[in-house]
Amino acid sequence: MTRPGPRYLDPAVPVPERVRDLLARMTLAEKVGQVNQRMYGWDAYERAGGGHRLTAAFRDEVAAFGGMGALYGLQRADPWSGVGFADGLDAAAGAAMAEQVQRHAREHTRLGIPVLLVEEMPHGHQALDGTVLPVNLAVGASWDPALYAEATAAAGAELRARGAHLALVSALDLVRDPRWGRAEECFGEDPYLAARLTEALVDGARRAGVGVVLKHFAGQGATLGGRNSAATELGERELHDIHLVAARAGVAAGASGVMAAYNEFDGLPCVANRYLLTEVLRERWAFDGIVMADGGAVDRLVRLTGDPVAAASLALNAGCDLSLWDACFTRLGEAVERGLVAEDALDAAVERVLTLKFRLGLFDQGGAPARGSAAGSPEARGSQTGASAAGGSDPGPGPYGAGSRGSAGDLGERIARASLTLLAHHGAVLPLSASTPRIAVLGPNADSVEQQIGDYTAPQRPGSGITVLQGIRAAVAPGTEVAYARGCALVGDDVSAVPAAAALAAGADVAVLVLGGSSARSATTAFDDNGAAVVSSGAPPGMTCGEGVDLADVALPAGQLALLDAVSATGTPAVVVLVQGRPHALPDLDGRAAAVLSAWYPGPRGGRAIADVLFGVHEPRGRLPVSVPRSAAQLPVFYNAKDHRYRGYVDQTHLPRHPFGHGLTYTEVSYGPPRLSRSRVDADAPALTCRVTVRNLGDRPAHETVQLYLRRLTGGSSWPRIRELRAFTHLFLPPGAEAEAVFEVGADTLASLDRTLTWRVEPGTVSLETGPSSTRTQGAPLAIAPPP
Repeated sequence: MTRPGPRYLDPAVPVPERVRDLLARMTLAEKVGQVNQRMYGWDAYERAGGGHRLTAAFRDEVAAFGGMGALYGLQRADPWSGVGFADGLDAAAGAAMAEQVQRHAREHTRLGIPVLLVEEMPHGHQALDGTVLPVNLAVGASWDPALYAEATAAAGAELRARGAHLALVSALDLVRDPRWGRAEECFGEDPYLAARLTEALVDGARRAGVGVVLKHFAGQGATLGGRNSAATELGERELHDIHLVAARAGVAAGASGVMAAYNEFDGLPCVANRYLLTEVLRERWAFDGIVMADGGAVDRLVRLTGDPVAAASLALNAGCDLSLWDACFTRLGEAVERGLVAEDALDAAVERVLTLKFRLGLFDQGGAPARGSAAGSPEARGSQTGASAAGGSDPGPGPYGAGSRGSAGDLGERIARASLTLLAHHGAVLPLSASTPRIAVLGPNADSVEQQIGDYTAPQRPGSGITVLQGIRAAVAPGTEVAYARGCALVGDDVSAVPAAAALAAGADVAVLVLGGSSARSATTAFDDNGAAVVSSGAPPGMTCGEGVDLADVALPAGQLALLDAVSATGTPAVVVLVQGRPHALPDLDGRAAAVLSAWYPGPRGGRAIADVLFGVHEPRGRLPVSVPRSAAQLPVFYNAKDHRYRGYVDQTHLPRHPFGHGLTYTEVSYGPPRLSRSRVDADAPALTCRVTVRNLGDRPAHETVQLYLRRLTGGSSWPRIRELRAFTHLFLPPGAEAEAVFEVGADTLASLDRTLTWRVEPGTVSLETGPSSTRTQGAPLAIAPPP
C-alpha cells in the first residue's frame, strides 16, 4: 500500500487545510524565509556559455532559510539593474530561468515550497521584449476601463508565460500635485476614475492568471510640495474620502496584495502604520491578501527603532507580510526569540504568503509558466461605467465598441489613440490633410521612442517603435514634403538651434511642434538604492519626470517656449503635441498655437497613434484625467476641492488652464440638461434615472465621454466639495446625430462619508450635473429625505 503524501501537496484538499498542514511542518527559520524578498532578481542568475545559470548568491539565500518567499525582478531590465540585451533574459530565456528557480526550490529544500516570482508591470512587463503600454496617466485620459482590462490581460499573459506570478502595478496614487515626478504612474487626480481603472486592472490580470499587488497604500500622491516619499498632512477624512477609494475598490475586486507606501501618515511610515495595514485594510475591509513593503522601507525604520530587529518587528506587527530588498525582515527569528514578535503574528504573515501561492497555483504547477492559460479569457465588460448609452455605436474596433482583440502592442496602440486629448483648437487647422504640400515637424520629442515610453521601461530593440516623425511621414500622401529639425534641447534655455527650425517652419504650410518632457533613463543616470533617479542639482540629463525627478516649476522649459514663439512669429499655423508624464503648466497659447494636443507618454507605437488623430483617421476622444495648471504658483488646481467660494488670487486666477474632464473633438457637440425620473428619494433606498441628450451639430463623427457629477447643496455631515465625479459613459455620434446617455443613480452614486468615516446616503439636497467636463455642467436638484 502506497503511503499518502503530505496533505499540502494534495490539490483536492481545501487551501486553508493545505496551508495549516504546511505551516505545522515548518521551522522558525523556514517561516522567516517565506516572508523574505531580500534578493534582487538579476543577482540570481548569470551568463554561462550560451545560456544562463543560477548564481551561488541565490543558492546561498535559499539555503539560509530553507526556501525563499519571493524573488523580485528576475526578468527586470533597465539602467538601474544594469540588465540589457547582452546579458539579460528574453522571453524564452526568462521562462527557462524561472523554471530553474523553481526546480532548485523543489529539489534543494526540505519542504519544496515554490518561490513567488514578482515582476514590475507598471505599463507592461518591465522585461526584455515585454510589451510597453502607454503610462497610467494616458490610460486615465482614455476613460476606458474595458479597454484597459483587455490590455492588462494581454500584458499579464506575457508575464505569466515567462514564469512570473505576481505583478506590481501603480494604481492607488493620485495626482494631487503635478510637481511630483511619479505623476505618470497615476490614473489621474480623481478617486472615482482611479477606482474604476483599478477594478479593470485587477480584472484583466485575473484573466491572465496573474495576481496584482496594488501600489501604493496610501496617500503617496499627497506628499507636501510634490516631493517624492515625503510627509503628508492628510487627516483621516481626506484619506478615506480621496486616497483610499481606489484601494477599497481594488480590494473588493480581488487584488492579491497592496504595497505599503514610503510616505508617512499620522507620523508613521505606512509600512509601520497599524491603523492603515490592520485596522482599515484587514478589520474594516476584510482583506485577506498580502501586504508588501516598498523597496527598503523596512530598513528605513531603523531610524525610528535604532535596531534592525525592532524595525522588522514594528513592520510585522503593523501588518506587513513580505519585505522587499530589506535585511531587517530576515532577522524576524531573533525578534520571536527576544519576544518582540509573537510567533502567532509571524505565522499569520506566513499563512497569507502561502495562501497566495496556493491560490495562484504554484504548488500544483510546480511554479512553472502556465501553458496557454491566458488564451481563454472571458469576454470584456462593457466600456460604460455607471451608465448606459442609447442611439450610437462605434462602427469599428476601438475603445467604445467590442472591437477585436489583438496583441498587447495592438491594445496599447488603441489606448494611445483613445488617450489623445485635444486641449485647444483655433480655426480649422485640424485634421491635417495628407496631401498638405509641406509639413515641418519640430521639437525635442518628435523623433525619440525613448522619450515617449515613460519610466519603468526595459531597453527597446534598435529600430523598434514609431516616433511622431515616422508616424507623420507614413501618413502623408506621395509628394508631401516632411522636413524635420529638433529645434532645441529637451531641457534648458539654449536657443542656438531655434532659428534654423523656425526657417523650416516658415517654408511649410503647417508646423507640428512635439514638446513636453521625458522620463528616459540612461547609463549615465545615477540611482538610489531603490531605483529612484538621484537628482543632485537639476534634473538628470534627458529626464524631466519619473521617480525621483520632482520639479518645483512645471512650466515647459525656456528653450521649448522660445521655439514655439519663433515658429509662431513666422505666421505658419503651429500644432503643438505634448508628449509628457505630467500636466505641464501652459501659458496662454491663443495666437501662438492653432491647436494643442496632449499625448502623455503614448508608448512605442505612439507616433502612429498621434498621426492617426492629426490626420483625422481617428477622432480625438481623450479627456483630461487631471487639471492643467497655468503656473506652479497656483497649485493645487484639482477640480474636487472643498467648496469655500474662494474668489482667487489677486495677481492671477486660481482656475486651471484646462479643467478635469476637458477634451475637444473635431466637431461641435451640444448637451441638453439632465432629466431625473424623480426629484425626491429616501436616503435608505435611493433609486432613480438620470438622462441627458447629446447632439452632434457638425459634419464629423464625435466620441463623447458624458460625465455625471454630484454636488451637495445642503445637508451632509462635512463641508462639501465643489463637485465629484460619480459616473461616466461613452457615446458615438455620427454627423448630425443625437443620442441619450442614461445613468442609473443609486446609493453608490449619492453616498458621502459620514462622521464615522462610513459611506452612506445622507439627507439633504444635491445637484446631479452632467456635461463634457467638470466646468461645463448643467444640473438638476434632487432632494434626499431622511429615513422614516
